Amino acid sequence: MVGQAPRRRWSSDSRRVASLYLDAKAYIIERGFAREVDWQADASRLSLNENTFLMEAAWVVLSSGLSERVVRSRFLDIVVALRGLRCAADVWSHRRVCRADALLAFRSARKIDAILTICGYVAHYGFARCYSQLEADGVDFLIRFPLLGPATSRHLAKNLGFAMAKPDRHLTRIATTLGYESAATLCADVSDIVGDSVAVVDIVFWRYATLVPDYPGVLMAAVAASESHPT
Repeated sequence: MVGQAPRRRWSSDSRRVASLYLDAKAYIIERGFAREVDWQADASRLSLNENTFLMEAAWVVLSSGLSERVVRSRFLDIVVALRGLRCAADVWSHRRVCRADALLAFRSARKIDAILTICGYVAHYGFARCYSQLEADGVDFLIRFPLLGPATSRHLAKNLGFAMAKPDRHLTRIATTLGYESAATLCADVSDIVGDSVAVVDIVFWRYATLVPDYPGVLMAAVAASESHPT
């Protein structure tokens, strides 16, 4: 038909990976993580406000090098110590008290100071300007902050609603196991086939990895089984 975009042709390998993704998604939903998938699907920069930005930034900074379980067990106490992270100017004007209280809940001065630095930047420039910089520069804006490197800045961008996969150890290992050069290409390929956003594909594979100890072995076995029984 004239003017109609050509349909993309996917390889049988890509379809097998997409099928594995759908199995992983069904598995994590059965294990009670449907709300997590829905949260990521609904994440949007259009609804981003100062409180959400600060909360997500704090979560990603604290999560660097730590398990989700550890961070989750202390996160509420840290947020309370930081005056709910509702207003960066409020946190910054009370930063000495906030820092002392936060360190009682989480004994990493480096990470607490990184969160306070982000609050200080937002307090100084205002959230509207920060939002504009985020929209214009994405990861390049986020990576200027302490403890937000190439991987963690992408993690935060994903949580803020960008169509992006984070190259953490789980996603990178899954990508390698399934024959992809990166987490980004894996998630983009699956997204094209199944219609879920790149960020949703990311969180499904990541959550699956946290629930299945030998996930590389399980995925390799599933790939081998699908190759021996082609559709």
